[in-house]
Amino acid sequence: MRTLAIDLGARRIGLALSDVGGKLATPYDVIPVTHPDQAIYPILQLIDREEVRRLVIGLPLNMDGTSGPAARDTVIWAKKMATRAKTELIFVDERLSSFTAEQQLNDRKRSGEKLTRKKKKQQLDAVAAAGFLQDFLDGKLPPLPSPSPSGRGQG
Repeated sequence: MRTLAIDLGARRIGLALSDVGGKLATPYDVIPVTHPDQAIYPILQLIDREEVRRLVIGLPLNMDGTSGPAARDTVIWAKKMATRAKTELIFVDERLSSFTAEQQLNDRKRSGEKLTRKKKKQQLDAVAAAGFLQDFLDGKLPPLPSPSPSGRGQG
C-alpha cells in the first residue's frame, strides 16, 4: 500500500512517499507555503497520481506529550485533507523528527555531499517526513489514537 507522509509546517510542508509495497520511505518534495491550505490541491494531485491509499501525518506534540496550538492546527488540516483525498489517516508522534533529519543531512555533508545551507533547508522537511514514515513502516513508531481537533485526549 502506497503511503504519503506529511510534515506540516507554517512555511514548508515536507512530503515523503513509500514504495508500492509499503516497505521503504523516500523523501519526495517540500512545498513552500504561506498557509498550509495552499498545499491541499498539489497534495491531492500527488495522491491521485501516485495512488496513495494512506496518509501518515506527523503530529507536533510538545516534549511532555501534550498538544499545543500547532498540533491542533495539524489535526484540523489533516482531517480536511484525508476527507478530500478519501484516504486512511494515521497520526504519528513527530517529536525530534526535524532534529534527526538535520543530523542525517549533516552526516551526508560530512561524507562529501555538496549540500549548501539553502539546499539543506529545502530538503529538511522531506527528510523528516521520510524519517517518521520509515519508522512507522518498520513498526518502530506506533499510530497515535485519533486526536480531536480540540487537542483533548493527548497527554
